[in-house]
Amino acid sequence: MGISEESNTEPLYEKIWVKYTLSRVMDSIILILLVLLLCYRVFSYDDMNHHSYPWFLAFMCESWFTFTWLTIISTKWNPSYTKSYPHRLFSRVAELPSVDLFVTTADPVLEPPIITVNTVLSLLALDYPSNKLSCYVSDDGCSPLNLYALVEASKFAKLWVPFCKKYNVKTRAPFRYFDSNNNEATAPNNSPEFMQEWLAIKDGYEHLCSKIQNATKKSIMLDQEFHVFSTTQLNNHPTIIKTRVSGLMTNAPYILNVDCDMHVNNPEIVQHALCVLMDPNSDKEVAFVQCPQQFYDGLKDDPFGNQLVTIFVYIGGGVSGIQGIYYVGTNCFHRRKVLYGLSPHHHIQNGNKDLGIAALCYKYSLFSGKSSKKDIIFGSSEEFVESAAQALEGKKTFTQNANLCNSLEAAKEVAASGYEHGTDWGNKVGWMYGSSAEDILTGLTMHTKGWRSESCVTDPIAFMGCTAQDSVVQMAQYQRWGSGLLEIFFSKNCPIFGTIFGKLQFRQCLAYIWVTTWALRSVPETCYALLPAYCIITNSYFLPKDLGVLIPAALLVAFNISTLLEYLKTGLSMRSWWNNLRMSRITAMNPWIFSFVTILLKKLRIHDYAFVVTKKELPINEGLDKNNVNAGGRFIFNKSLVFVPGTTILLLQLTALIINFFGWQPKARSGGQGSGFGELICSIYVVLFYLPFLKGLFRKGKYGIPLSTICKSMGLALLFVHLSMFIV
Repeated sequence: MGISEESNTEPLYEKIWVKYTLSRVMDSIILILLVLLLCYRVFSYDDMNHHSYPWFLAFMCESWFTFTWLTIISTKWNPSYTKSYPHRLFSRVAELPSVDLFVTTADPVLEPPIITVNTVLSLLALDYPSNKLSCYVSDDGCSPLNLYALVEASKFAKLWVPFCKKYNVKTRAPFRYFDSNNNEATAPNNSPEFMQEWLAIKDGYEHLCSKIQNATKKSIMLDQEFHVFSTTQLNNHPTIIKTRVSGLMTNAPYILNVDCDMHVNNPEIVQHALCVLMDPNSDKEVAFVQCPQQFYDGLKDDPFGNQLVTIFVYIGGGVSGIQGIYYVGTNCFHRRKVLYGLSPHHHIQNGNKDLGIAALCYKYSLFSGKSSKKDIIFGSSEEFVESAAQALEGKKTFTQNANLCNSLEAAKEVAASGYEHGTDWGNKVGWMYGSSAEDILTGLTMHTKGWRSESCVTDPIAFMGCTAQDSVVQMAQYQRWGSGLLEIFFSKNCPIFGTIFGKLQFRQCLAYIWVTTWALRSVPETCYALLPAYCIITNSYFLPKDLGVLIPAALLVAFNISTLLEYLKTGLSMRSWWNNLRMSRITAMNPWIFSFVTILLKKLRIHDYAFVVTKKELPINEGLDKNNVNAGGRFIFNKSLVFVPGTTILLLQLTALIINFFGWQPKARSGGQGSGFGELICSIYVVLFYLPFLKGLFRKGKYGIPLSTICKSMGLALLFVHLSMFIV
């Protein structure tokens, strides 16, 4: 067999399975201890001293913790990752397919245009044939500033893209390339020609930044191409087509979507992803390829617990070994035909009569002339129906710029907000609506149809973005995630229904239950955190006595050792482990409890919630140590109610510790046993979690908890203490 024949039979990618034996053992030990603790509570309940409110509440909370741990073990049990072979791709296909690149932004204030510009420039400079790439920017904020920045960036791109490809620049985002800490920018090539071009490119980028910065400070003249913005409003504006809408213009079979802050870090990522999507066995199986999220501006030791490194390694790797990784809204390569509603078992090209919802559009609108079906599915645009049919059949994409004027006019119709009314957009076609976590919902819908997904981890990492730099933004972000995810769980798209009525695998269902119930766990976590303070104040107990106390003690030690080992194994520090452990508790009992209340009020039709855009920080200036930003990651507080639960919990623990220290506890009920050393340790443990809040009580300015928040929390704490005397 010749070399070329061998290359045609070798796979484009391999799925490699990993065994984290130690992690499995530790997780199993924790599960056994949780079950033992539940059994101890059940079989010792005949003791009259155990007929108490805290004992029953602890049992209910621990039951939830056990269920949650079961979902975690199931998800983590068989981790995997993919290894792609781009060199085989070039020998396998005669012509590389087109790829449409989508960048989304929503607010020029919270998401500065210079960040979007760098992302777009990095995408345009990908190591992929330029005639096969089309970049679209979706600006939900309808900002003339964003358009101005992109117009200026397109001029700079004519210099930047050839420069990157000529000198094989690895860092394709200019602000990262010209950073003083980037060795590649300072000494990759000492030739006079390179230095001359390098200086010219650097001057060009600085000029670009200056023009965008000046435009930010003063209003843009709304004339000529910007005149259309003169009568627009954020939530009420006509369709403005400048760099949007691909179905009618390029209609590439594959789509990459990224957030405006996620720039390309590996210029060969398209080839790696296509190895998975174009493998012969993947066309009927893999819907999308998800790349991990990593951040270039993460603070040392992850003080806000938002870099999510271990979650991607263990949870992301684990779910990749089941039916596939979650779609997380960015850094993802999609098949267009899957977004158009196609299921794995529908074969339009083979003439299969068992057509799905998207295929019905093709069948009825083009052959029988019945418009009712297509109107329900894709809308009334004949041009779009034709483009959808071509995408579903896998035909070659449109010739670019063949009739751009007609494409723009049709695109305006399709992009109008009212176009999708009465259609299946957002329900069965495209990105799914009905939740602020539309990314998870879209991925869940695809998995429910029977599709798989794969992760794509490359070296260097494919994309890099910016992360929240303060606790206020962090809280808002997690509250939004928690609300959106819980809304999915309490909807018709619940993963449980996906397993019963769809093709969602059982273990994949458990993985989705784990993520969609983030906000729901706020209730048992908050109750459990209040139990030590309650028991000390009322002189009761919730922990086992005598030798039984060894079970929760062993559970605490095993959990901490297990999580610590996972962090150390991924190259993180012990401080990073503690910060993430602390933030997981703070997140569960603060933003997620508001997420839970928000969805409860929405389901009761009392109050709805709005989508909150996460603030993106400007690139850090040269010479500025990123670890000194925000004073090394100190907590910032404001008057938001999101900080009230945490402050209340802290004040209750401090109150309980003072009562215990001075011996002000009442006598134990009916001569039984009162609170002991275990409850005292648990109360101190909670205080350690809330150490940033404790420091905030004594700090001033933005690093101190506002007096109004303290007063609200003191009132709630006094009410809790008063009511505790009546509930024992």
